[in-house]
Amino acid sequence: MKKRIGFIGLGIMGMPMAKNLLKHKYKVTVFDINQQVVDKLADAGANCASSSKEVAKNSDVVITMLPKGEHVRQAVFGEHGVMEGASVGMVVIDMSSISPVDSKEMAERTTKKGVHFLDAPVSGGEPKAIDGTLSIMVGGNATVFEEVKDVLSAMGRDIVRVGDSGCGTTAKLANQIIVNLNIAAVSEALVLATKAGIDVEKMYEAIRGGLAGSTVMDEKIPMILKRNFKAGGRVDINLKDLTNVMNTAHQLDVPLALSSHLLEIFHALKADGKEALDHSSIVQHYEKLANVEVKREEK
Repeated sequence: MKKRIGFIGLGIMGMPMAKNLLKHKYKVTVFDINQQVVDKLADAGANCASSSKEVAKNSDVVITMLPKGEHVRQAVFGEHGVMEGASVGMVVIDMSSISPVDSKEMAERTTKKGVHFLDAPVSGGEPKAIDGTLSIMVGGNATVFEEVKDVLSAMGRDIVRVGDSGCGTTAKLANQIIVNLNIAAVSEALVLATKAGIDVEKMYEAIRGGLAGSTVMDEKIPMILKRNFKAGGRVDINLKDLTNVMNTAHQLDVPLALSSHLLEIFHALKADGKEALDHSSIVQHYEKLANVEVKREEK
């Protein structure tokens, strides 16, 4: 018999993830403060709840996919939260991108009540959330992980338990360093090439098959050339992630010079009113400094 799934947080990522659970024939109960997105999931076959507590009462596994640690804490431990409706043995899977400190603290609190907690952040952005091929990095008890791996498989393809509580969110921080610094490097290169008068689309074709090639390059350069900065990974969310990176690094006495500089670039983008754009808009920071715009040449 398939597990009953609760899903809290139906944003850019959460909506398609919940839809994929429905496609895999899970009974899904959803909640979000935005009633419009709840109604969309109801049309797709989900049951609607009026609170996180109600979600928990009707679920064996509750998934949270929320912007920040404080939102997860409120959904799980706040008034009318998950823990008010949880039964012993239930599993909470937090798939948000939060700090390892928060993940460990929440795992300790739920365990005292007989509820399991896994931190399982994702990578792949909206496209992979839609097609169900997210990479999922999991922290928590190995036995519990195996028990819910079928649920995670409905939303992702590369699903790896990387260690105990907090290890999943730590792996996500490492992922965010690599992804965002890669975008920044691509942005610098594109701005340099544009200012030098190179056809940047031709340059991209020339280098993408070499060592410089990457998934980030293939995903973001076409967006930049089309001037399409519709968010798959928002600036403000990545600013939050890089803030968590630096806070964690400082706690561990790990100097991260490049990440700290990139965090300031994200702050600059937010100050410039670009917080809702995709993080490929990092290129706009460099364009502003160089007084040039990267775009596809007219044929």
